[in-house]
Formats: sequence, C-alpha cells, structure tokens
Amino acid sequence: MWATRNGHEGVVKILLGRDDIHPDKPGEGGQTPLILAAFGGHEGVVKILLGRNDVNPDRPNPAGETPLMLAAFGGYEGMVKMLLRRNDVNPDKPNVDGETPLWSAACNGHEGVVKMLLGRDDINPDNSDAGGRAPL
Repeated sequence: MWATRNGHEGVVKILLGRDDIHPDKPGEGGQTPLILAAFGGHEGVVKILLGRNDVNPDRPNPAGETPLMLAAFGGYEGMVKMLLRRNDVNPDKPNVDGETPLWSAACNGHEGVVKMLLGRDDINPDNSDAGGRAPL
C-alpha cells in the first residue's frame, strides 16, 4: 500500500515478486493499491499493476470511485488512456454520489481527459450526479 501510494516502482516490483503478496487486497478504508497509485498519479505503478491478472482494474473503493475515476479527477491523461484501452473497465461507472469519470474530469477542468472520454460511444455526457448536476 505504501509503495504504491508513494510511487515507488522498484519497491512495488520487488514486493510483487513474492507469492504471499495480494496486489488487489484492500487496506484500511477499502483502498486498493491500484486505487492509491491512480489517485497519486503514479503512472508507472499503475502500469505495473495493470500488467497482472490478479488485479481488478475496475474495482471501486467504498465510495464507488474506480481507478479511472481517480485518474480522470487528477487529469492524468496517460493513465486514463491506459485504463480506457481495457475491456474490463467501465468508462461511465458512477460512484455512490452518481459522479462519473467524465463528471470528475469536467468538474476539475481537465480538457484532455474530457475529450478522451467524449470520444467514446459508451459515455453518456448528460449523466447527472445525485444532486442533479451534469458535466456541463
């Protein structure tokens, strides 16, 4: 958890070399290593974790935030591209408040991420959050 949260790629690789490490195990607060790496903008660590079969790239935290949503929230375009290439990531998945990755990117002014998401057919650009606020 600490290595992924802080972007320590070498340490992550060493730890993942062990058979007794569970890379998709949530820690305190329900955050997974992938969630922490995505939130911190650690693209190299995200790439390492996505290269494994035992990591769910669409697993949400207790608030319903997925790695894609957190990457969109932070405006991490490279990470968003990486996650959008996967068939096992829902690009329009809302969190518990109804906020989607597009909503998060638009709310934070991340134009590049908004363009990437709007370029997909599986995004509803008019989805509203629980308060009735749409990305626009």
